[in-house]
Amino acid sequence: MDINFQKSPDGLVPAIVQDAATFRVLMLGYMNQEALDKTLQEKKVTFFSRSKQRLWTKGEESGHFLLLQDLQVDCDNDTLLIKANPVGPVCHTGADTCWNEPNLSNDFLARLESVIADRKNNPSDSSYTSRLFAKGINKIAQKVGEEAVEIVIEAKDNNKDLFLNEAADLLFHYLVLLSAKGHQLSDVLAVLKERHK
Repeated sequence: MDINFQKSPDGLVPAIVQDAATFRVLMLGYMNQEALDKTLQEKKVTFFSRSKQRLWTKGEESGHFLLLQDLQVDCDNDTLLIKANPVGPVCHTGADTCWNEPNLSNDFLARLESVIADRKNNPSDSSYTSRLFAKGINKIAQKVGEEAVEIVIEAKDNNKDLFLNEAADLLFHYLVLLSAKGHQLSDVLAVLKERHK
């Protein structure tokens, strides 16, 4: 990746951050070579803070990291497009984006994955999902197995409502398991797309 950091006198290039799932623009930051290298190495988006005059990993204080999914450079090699999965709100004001827009997708599964990630990273005692994460990977995997058995049982009958409810339970717990393993549904879809070639 050839990035022209020398084009700007301060050695910084703009880095536009876009949600990898919703495609909503989340924020704009600036990177130098060191920030880019750290981002690529740690998979957490890191900028060069012009106000602090140092490297700054988004979320280093709040825990609201931007998890790197993809990085592209523009046609002039002087602007970056970063696709990331946000962990919580992006703006320091608590808003989803720095333009105070809700970071919602028309894709319900993407929104559900975002809620699951939030329950994982910001646990709440009142959340079933948070409690499930707290029990660990074995319990989560066991729940997926239980739900799989239940959908098989309902598939043998003709009760549409029971079958669809079990299907929903299975899908939900599967998404929790993917998150617990550090993956998303898009990772599974990438495997399926590769097989389809």
